[in-house]
Amino acid sequence: MKNVGILLSGRGSNFEAIARNVAAGKIANARIAVVISNRPDAGGLAVAEQLGLKTLVIPSKGRERQDHDREVVAALQHHKADLVCLAGYMRLLSPWFVKQFPQKILNIHPSLLPAFPGLEAQQQAFAYGVKIAGCTVHFVDEELDHGSIIVQKAVPVLDSDNEQSLAARILEQEHIAYSEAVDLVLNREFRIPCERL
Repeated sequence: MKNVGILLSGRGSNFEAIARNVAAGKIANARIAVVISNRPDAGGLAVAEQLGLKTLVIPSKGRERQDHDREVVAALQHHKADLVCLAGYMRLLSPWFVKQFPQKILNIHPSLLPAFPGLEAQQQAFAYGVKIAGCTVHFVDEELDHGSIIVQKAVPVLDSDNEQSLAARILEQEHIAYSEAVDLVLNREFRIPCERL
C-alpha cells in the first residue's frame, strides 16, 4: 500500500476527486496518509475530516519559507508519503523541498503545458484566442509549471465560452486526469525517457 500526502490551500476539489477514487479502488494500492494545509480556513480540510482522513494545518503566514518547508517535509516524512500531490496548494515549493521527494511530487495545472504557465491560465488562453485548452498533471521540479508531463486532457474552447465556463469544463477534466496520473505513477512502470531541456 502506497501512502499519498496531499497539500492544499483552498476548497480541494481535486483532492476530493482523488480521495473518492482511492476509496472506490480506482487508484489501486493507495491510501491518503495525510492532508496538509497552510491555511486553517481551507475548505479541503473539512472535506478531509468528513472522509475520516488525518489533517494537519501548518500555517505559512508570517513565517520564513525555509522554516515552513522544513515543517511540511517533516510531516510528510512522518506519515511516510510515497507520493505528494499538490491540490490547489498556493505556494511555490523551494528547490530544497523538491529535492526531498525527487520525482514524487505531482501538480495539476489548468492549461496544456508548456502553454500558459503560472496564474490566470484561462485568461491567458482567451487572450491568445486558443481553440483548444485543457489541463496537465506533471512532476514538480525546481521551475514553475515545468516538470515532466504525465497526463493531459484537451478541452475545446466553444464560441459561447467565457473564462468561467471554460474553467468549469477544464476542472471536470482535472478531476479525471489527476486520479489517472496518481494511479499511473503509483501502480505502473513509469519512466521519464530523457532529461527535459
